[in-house]
Amino acid sequence: MAGIPVNGAYGATGGAFDYSNNPTWRIFRIMAEFVEGFSFLAGIERSVTIFGSARLPAADPYYQLARTVAHRLAEHGFTVVTGGGPGIMAAANQGAVEGGGESVGLNIQLPHEQRINPFVRQSMSFHYFFSRKVMLDFSAEAYLFFPGGFGTLDELFELLTLVQTGKVARAAPIILIGRDYWQPLCDWLRATLLEKLRTIAPGDLAIFTLTDDVDEVVRLVEAGVERQVQDRVAARGHPGKSPDDKLRQATHHMTGTEQ
Repeated sequence: MAGIPVNGAYGATGGAFDYSNNPTWRIFRIMAEFVEGFSFLAGIERSVTIFGSARLPAADPYYQLARTVAHRLAEHGFTVVTGGGPGIMAAANQGAVEGGGESVGLNIQLPHEQRINPFVRQSMSFHYFFSRKVMLDFSAEAYLFFPGGFGTLDELFELLTLVQTGKVARAAPIILIGRDYWQPLCDWLRATLLEKLRTIAPGDLAIFTLTDDVDEVVRLVEAGVERQVQDRVAARGHPGKSPDDKLRQATHHMTGTEQ
């Protein structure tokens, strides 16, 4: 439209765009994050997303365990993807770099505690939590969860639901690392959700694996990724997870019945 600056400083009526308060224009920012996010993910292959607390220091045993696991995965040719922040995320990115692998961070813009860590080699920052979560969920072929806070638990239960409802393949490994932290939650899921209330099915507890064995983690990731490769070859004739595959996975209908 004539008279409208290319940089989008003014709206169709000549007034300034109000991205902060006008929900109509906010939609375009959301759309841009999804377009840029899937474009960014186009070049990422054989990726493992690692979740965990932003607050655990380098001296914490879980930090060192995450660093070791990421190092091993990098040595086996996997790309390590994190939220790009400190704590467990920095540990995983550090391990990936030390293992000679690709180190990716999908950061969130927060006023406190979330800054891109120095071990990230490829990065993208997001304004919205939900668009970032979609990229963390659909960029990877395996998911590792270390101890964390509300954000880590939120990401875990979202992924469990995506697998339960068929939005993410069951072949994609979801691995909980840190038995002391995760075992009470696993016990509660079995005793309360499955046995007492029957709000989940027995097979739902098989969606994830709890282990502190680094060798087992690597084996589970390799086996799960190989199953997904075989499934893609059978279904689409190619082994790689293309950008179209990632977008299709994020937008296809549920196959499960949970609501």
